[in-house]
Amino acid sequence: MRRIIFIVGFLLVFQDASAQLFTKEKVPNNINNIDQKFLTWGYFLGFNQYDFKFEYNENLEDILVDKSFGFHLGLIGDMRINDYMNLRLEPGVYFTTRNIMYDESYFNGTTFSDADLLREVKSTYVHVPLLLKVSTKRINNFKPFIVGGFSAALNLSSNQDNPDDNSSGEFRMKKGTYFYEIGFGIDLYLLYFKFTPSIRGVFAINDEIVRDADPNSPWTGNVAKMQTRGIFINFTFQ
Repeated sequence: MRRIIFIVGFLLVFQDASAQLFTKEKVPNNINNIDQKFLTWGYFLGFNQYDFKFEYNENLEDILVDKSFGFHLGLIGDMRINDYMNLRLEPGVYFTTRNIMYDESYFNGTTFSDADLLREVKSTYVHVPLLLKVSTKRINNFKPFIVGGFSAALNLSSNQDNPDDNSSGEFRMKKGTYFYEIGFGIDLYLLYFKFTPSIRGVFAINDEIVRDADPNSPWTGNVAKMQTRGIFINFTFQ
């Protein structure tokens, strides 16, 4: 009998707790009416993983890309349009490294070493996106959103103007890259600030490779187009 009374009592307490947690409206954190301000500021930091997408002139083995996680940080300027849309400028600095690995079939008829099959590409981008953020209605202390837009990036590590090419061990990329971006996230309204985790995909529009002087170069001769693509994981504080 005591067990039955205990179980019934536990179920009643659990039901009440569930109602409090999932159905009762919580007191919203105001954070000085941040969503009603025309202009707000903040900063972000996060992780990135860049990749390359290749298109080829001939059907040879794919060029492989060994990706690694990089780091980025930057500032946010947010302009309120209405309760559901914001225009955002998010300039930042992005650090990344990619290793490009060639198949031996690219060097048929030529003498090559293992070092010729690998090119390390270190990049430091000044990345400036202009984004439209479209949010849902705020639910208690969180608000999901999607975001998209276009961006331009300046590759500070570019050696576009270097007269040496891959025959001297120099893999060259263009300085400027243009992207379109799309992602999603959630605004979390904490007691003193708004914290926003988000994930975003970026896709280059222009060709970025600088071709070697030799049109039959094993490193660039078969590449019709090389474009950056990547994933950003951002943590924003406003």
